[in-house]
Amino acid sequence: MRLGICTKVERAAELRDTGADFVEENVQTLLQGLIDDAQWGGMKRVGGSALPVLAANSLVPGDLKIVGDSVNFDQLQKYIGNVVSRAKRVGMKILVFGSGVARNVPDGFDRKRAQAQIVSFCKMAAGSCASAGITLVAEPLNRGECNIINSVAEAMEYVKAVDHPSFQCLVDSYHFWVENEPLENLAAAMPWIRHVHLADKEGRVAPGESGTADYRPFFRLLKRANYQGAICVEALGFDDFQTVGTRVVSFIRRQWEEA
Repeated sequence: MRLGICTKVERAAELRDTGADFVEENVQTLLQGLIDDAQWGGMKRVGGSALPVLAANSLVPGDLKIVGDSVNFDQLQKYIGNVVSRAKRVGMKILVFGSGVARNVPDGFDRKRAQAQIVSFCKMAAGSCASAGITLVAEPLNRGECNIINSVAEAMEYVKAVDHPSFQCLVDSYHFWVENEPLENLAAAMPWIRHVHLADKEGRVAPGESGTADYRPFFRLLKRANYQGAICVEALGFDDFQTVGTRVVSFIRRQWEEA
């Protein structure tokens, strides 16, 4: 199992000391698709990293709309081109399409039109990713954060509609549990699951830190499907890697072995 943590690349050495294998960064702070190449300093930040930067989340900024009457597809295409080009240079393999604000359906906006806009965006982005050897993964977000693509089952509708090998699916334990989604939905989606995020349901804290989370049924399903992708901690307030990081990584690996 390749295990990572979402944080800044500058903290890669700390992650390595916890036993983690990679860093998951943030598109908005590292790849910065809205600025020109001359202004971009991401390669300097990544240079000399103690761990690979395998993935990045927060694909599209909230004010660059994917859904609604103000969508500028040409601007989105230029933006994604910048992001994917830089992700390839950094050596990333996964880009996470959460972007709840950018994809949120405005009040009164036709939902079928919104769905079509998301499919068009994902087809465009998947085509760009394909040429760079990168996989784009749809991230279901709970209804408190976004009003569309709220479950693995719903995300799979988009994966099948886009029908592109570079557009696959992500499961996030936090959103999965908040939405009370059955494990059967994840089992059905496993052939398309290419990335996993972890956090406890209670407080969205790092795995094991709430004292109540049991990941073993979740992990058992991944192992039964021979999941070969990466698993990454995406939790709130998790930045004390020296004292907490090793405990969290050990908890995850132990639960994986026990699953």
